[in-house]
Amino acid sequence: MHLSSIRLDSPVNMIVVVVLTLLAIIAVPWFWDRWQRKRLWRSATILLAVVLLVLTTGMAGNMIGGFFPTVGSLLGTGEYSGQGTDAEASQNGEDLEKLRDTGVAHAHEGKGTVVHMKVTGRRTKLTRDVTVYLPPQYFDAAFKELRFPAVEWIPNYPSGPEVFAVYGMPQQLDTAIAKRALPPTVVIVPDPTGIPKVGHDTECVDEVNGTANDTYLTADLRDWALQKLGVSPNRRAWTIAGWSSGGYCAMNLVTRHPQWYGQAVSVSGYDKAQVDAETEDLFHGRRDINDANNVRVNVRLHPSPVEILAISGDKESYESFAIDQIRAAARPPVQFSSWRVPDAGHNMNTFKSQIPDVLAWIGAHTLAAAPSGRQVETTGGVLPWPLPRSGAHGALADTDQ
Repeated sequence: MHLSSIRLDSPVNMIVVVVLTLLAIIAVPWFWDRWQRKRLWRSATILLAVVLLVLTTGMAGNMIGGFFPTVGSLLGTGEYSGQGTDAEASQNGEDLEKLRDTGVAHAHEGKGTVVHMKVTGRRTKLTRDVTVYLPPQYFDAAFKELRFPAVEWIPNYPSGPEVFAVYGMPQQLDTAIAKRALPPTVVIVPDPTGIPKVGHDTECVDEVNGTANDTYLTADLRDWALQKLGVSPNRRAWTIAGWSSGGYCAMNLVTRHPQWYGQAVSVSGYDKAQVDAETEDLFHGRRDINDANNVRVNVRLHPSPVEILAISGDKESYESFAIDQIRAAARPPVQFSSWRVPDAGHNMNTFKSQIPDVLAWIGAHTLAAAPSGRQVETTGGVLPWPLPRSGAHGALADTDQ
């Protein structure tokens, strides 16, 4: 059994654990006198009761907060279970056309198609799991000559693209598109971390003397999506979104690459890469690179024509403070807006409650499908370090205007 198939948010599993915990607690006094001479058995019974009690408390807190849906997402195994996907495509999605019959059948039900594949970056040569949501119109002959807008959705650490289906995103997208709150949109959900996950929160940045996560998530995936998925090359048709660390990734990447992305949405995100037990010093003392990945610095010193929506719960003091700092620092032509969710903390329930409004915001700020046939420019990439102090963030590629 794959760890990502063991649910932590299942009421049935919760009931089973609670029952086992109660039995273990009852067993301690029940067998205490009987096992007077069996101290090892006594110790084992007490240890089992304590472990189950801790597990019950942890599962209850997880269900209340909605943090991790499966054991796999909690442990960050780095293995993709394929749960919630409709099909498995070959490397880089070379055989997507074979999914036409599946896509058409789903479209008749008003549903999109969720596909999993491995994607290798042309620049970085990194290979990671990527889940793609193809809207109901994707395989419709009436939309054949159109290029769809795209959303790159960044999962929170240590999760990967499997949480996209677990948290009901495909259904939310189907509903938003059906209600015309969101135009038919291709959604790309990459693994922002790779392997190993535990103790290796990449924060979606190009690590000094490490992995080029930023380059893979932006230059590589956008290049691939233009070529294989046929999405629009217009920067205003591209949105980056995410929750928690994914929210920071979204805001950071859009301010670093305004030539490719027009909008970003952050739910419970922050303004700079963290340094803690899970996130090492990704920049190894390089202040210039640290600043180049600081949203607050970028919107002040390198403002560009991007739109950013930042959301936090009113109980998220750190995230709310970071948003206030970004708002105060933002300079035109940056358009920064935010809202605060009443009585909400840093958990997935806060994120899930905001999904309909987030999709509506994206729908109102992104360009709809555009005619195909235009030459797509895929050259370029992330600027080498150290980044220039001026000009780099304000220049827009002619092909993406």
